[in-house]
Amino acid sequence: MTRRLTLRVGEMVLVLLIVSLGVFALVALLPGDPAVAILGEGHPASTYDDLRTELGLNDPMLTRYADWLGGALTGDLGRSVVPPRSDVSDRVVSALPVSVEIAVLGLLIALLVAVPLAMWSAYHEDGVLDRMISAGTFAVLSVPGFLAGLLLIMVFVNALDWFPRSEWVRISDGDLLGNLHHAFLPALTVALVELAMFTRVLRSDLIVTLREDYILAARAKGMPPLRILFTDALRPSSFSLVTLLGLSLGRLIGSTVIVEYLFSLPGMGSLVVNAANQGDFPMVQGAVLVIAVIYVLINAGIDLSYGYLDPRTRKAHV
Repeated sequence: MTRRLTLRVGEMVLVLLIVSLGVFALVALLPGDPAVAILGEGHPASTYDDLRTELGLNDPMLTRYADWLGGALTGDLGRSVVPPRSDVSDRVVSALPVSVEIAVLGLLIALLVAVPLAMWSAYHEDGVLDRMISAGTFAVLSVPGFLAGLLLIMVFVNALDWFPRSEWVRISDGDLLGNLHHAFLPALTVALVELAMFTRVLRSDLIVTLREDYILAARAKGMPPLRILFTDALRPSSFSLVTLLGLSLGRLIGSTVIVEYLFSLPGMGSLVVNAANQGDFPMVQGAVLVIAVIYVLINAGIDLSYGYLDPRTRKAHV
């Protein structure tokens, strides 16, 4: 286990180095002059030269990367180049909880609905409800996320007036119910596609597991279906679901741009898009690096969890 953990840490460090270099290089090689993007046109050439010197843009790219990475390792992601020139770390700390909360709530909603649906569907394979659930999940997957969000807004905001369309209440303000009231509809929008994917993936794995000899023996002994499903079948059928869950959480933290736009949420997606539009390259680099770190850490944790889900994987790595 110690050897495996050491290998995973080494892989994580290597991946993060590659990602950080790639992000820095892509942003640095973007066409256009950052000084002109920041100041606008019409200024004297000396003004642009002074800004390039201040930002270190005249240094070689590897030198700038080394300076940036050294600061990032100490928690200093630089400063925004767009007024009011705030610290990148402060903006990320403000935006990250919003995206994390929406992503986590969305995945919780998806799991709470998908697991029972998948278990019922797999246990009654090819039944009427199984076909209805399969058709329903396929229909949900066919609807684009932005369209699902608009439909939810039309029904629950415009028609029923149950939820707010915009604004955001933070948990740190001491209003948990208000926070959940504002977060539920965006989280539901995120949850719909994940719910459908989780249901289909878990159903397929459960069908295979339910055909195993030990499951057939449990059925022959007259074990209750719920005990068979929850105790014997669910855990060994969860590999694909757990992997998909980790991938989804890391992806949603940085890719809920449409949802954040529809509901005017101050999350990471909005932060990156606005920074890119304004030419704020330190903000883009810092935000993407944070998202990459979270993504890598989540998937490393998912990989280590396989040993708990199935002891056979621990033996395979010995």
